[in-house]
Amino acid sequence: MTTATGEQPVVRPSDDLEPRRLIEMLGMMMLIRRFEERCAQSYQQGRIGGFCHLYTGQEASAVGTVSALRGDDPIITGYRDHGHALARGMDPRHAMAEMFGKVTGCSRGKGGSMHLFDKPHHMYGGHAIVAGQCPLGAGLAFAIRYLKRDNACLCVFGDGALNQGALHESMNLSAIWQLPIIWACENNRYSMGTSIDRGTSASDDLSLKAAAYGMQYAECNGMDVLETYDCVKPLADGIRRNHAPVFVNVKTYRYKGHSMSDPQKYRDREEIVEMQELDPIAALCEALIDRDVATQREIDDLNAQAKQSALEAVRFAVASPDTPLEELYTDVYAEGYGPYENREPREEADE
Repeated sequence: MTTATGEQPVVRPSDDLEPRRLIEMLGMMMLIRRFEERCAQSYQQGRIGGFCHLYTGQEASAVGTVSALRGDDPIITGYRDHGHALARGMDPRHAMAEMFGKVTGCSRGKGGSMHLFDKPHHMYGGHAIVAGQCPLGAGLAFAIRYLKRDNACLCVFGDGALNQGALHESMNLSAIWQLPIIWACENNRYSMGTSIDRGTSASDDLSLKAAAYGMQYAECNGMDVLETYDCVKPLADGIRRNHAPVFVNVKTYRYKGHSMSDPQKYRDREEIVEMQELDPIAALCEALIDRDVATQREIDDLNAQAKQSALEAVRFAVASPDTPLEELYTDVYAEGYGPYENREPREEADE
């Protein structure tokens, strides 16, 4: 088939997605949005302590990248991790319970917002140190190559990590050893309260970051879930064949502050409103209606389900018991040592 001008039409990976998959992607984005709204509410009520970094506005980035992977591909990210955990399949009840510091949480209430782990779904955190996940991501990719598997590791970090030595050392090793890893920069334009336009990097051309290590570079509109999927899917498929690392600049935007304690004095309200007009959830809703994949009524039903799931997660967290003191002695060493020697390994929390 050719176009009226005789050119071959562009075939995108997302064109092959079944309607069911498209609706699932929309439902997941809605769940992340409603989950974050409940997190904000619970934080303001004093039910969530410590730091809390919301993912509101970036839903297309997590859903687009994670949907482009296989379920057994390892994922690791930084402290803004709620969206990735849910997109990978974590039960929102266990995610919310972790936020509340309850023993039914995914990390037994010992990690909180920044440390959401889900081993059965190959979600390896949630790491609070900026770029701290990058050497671990390289390690996960090294394990894939060492075990001769055909997986692709996704290591996600923010633009604030671009100049951290841990990232550059990890990218360098991944290039030298040809590790199967996607270095995905969720570029939401702000390193905490500093705009990337103010020179947080000596060069604003992020392709040079990849070129420095001889790896492929790609970028996409991270506010469009289908464009993000179309960018990452062929990269992940290629990595399975040639085990070569790639760097992806996912251009996105967070609607909320760096954390719940951020007054956001570094940006104008008009900028946020302008970006909200490009809302990734609204854009996908429009696309599905245009494709006759879903009706407005079906979309409203999905939204209602997402709201209910988020509310049920809060109720579960409230009703769950606090983490007992003896949990201080679990998950410390792989094998018993000293005061931890007689601790029996516990079973994974029921999903």
